[in-house]
Amino acid sequence: MEKRKPRRDFVQEEEQQFVDKVVHINRVAKVVKGGRRFSFAAIVVVGDGQGRVGVGLGKANEVPEAIRKAVEKARRDMIQVNLVEGTIPHEINGKYGSGLVFLRPAHPGTGVIAGGPVRAVLEAAGVTDILTKCIGTNNPHNAVKATLNGLRALRSEEQIAKRRGIPVGEIRI
Repeated sequence: MEKRKPRRDFVQEEEQQFVDKVVHINRVAKVVKGGRRFSFAAIVVVGDGQGRVGVGLGKANEVPEAIRKAVEKARRDMIQVNLVEGTIPHEINGKYGSGLVFLRPAHPGTGVIAGGPVRAVLEAAGVTDILTKCIGTNNPHNAVKATLNGLRALRSEEQIAKRRGIPVGEIRI
C-alpha cells in the first residue's frame, strides 16, 4: 500500500500571512565542571494583524534555532482577540506574576502608545489605537504574558449582552 504525502501547499500559504517579532533574546549560562555552557532563550510574538496573536519561548544553543522554536510554539498557541475598529472594546487589566498591564481603548488616530514587549503583542494582533501602562514590573516575560491575559479576557458587546440575557442596546458599562 502506498503511503500518502501530507499536503504542504496549503500549510505554506497559511504561514506566509503571519508576522513574527522578536521581543527579547537572553543569553543564559549553565555552570558545569569544565566552566560555563551558554545557550539562548528567545521570546517571539506571532500575529496575522487581523486579531490573532500568539507568544512563544524557545531555547537553544544558537540564536536562530531559539527563534525558530519560539515561532513554532507561538503559532501553535494563538488566541483570537476581539477588536472594534482597530482598538479594544473596553478597558482591561492583564496580570501575570508581578506584572500588571493596563489596556485602554483609544480614538482613531491615537496610535499604539505602549512599551516594547506590550507594543509587539498589540501590533502583531492588529491593534492600531490603544493606550497602555505597565505597572509593577516591565520584565519582558511577564509583560508579554500579562498583555496576552488581558487580551484573552476581552469580551464583545454581543457576548456581554448574551451572558446578561438583554439586548445589545441596553448595555451600560
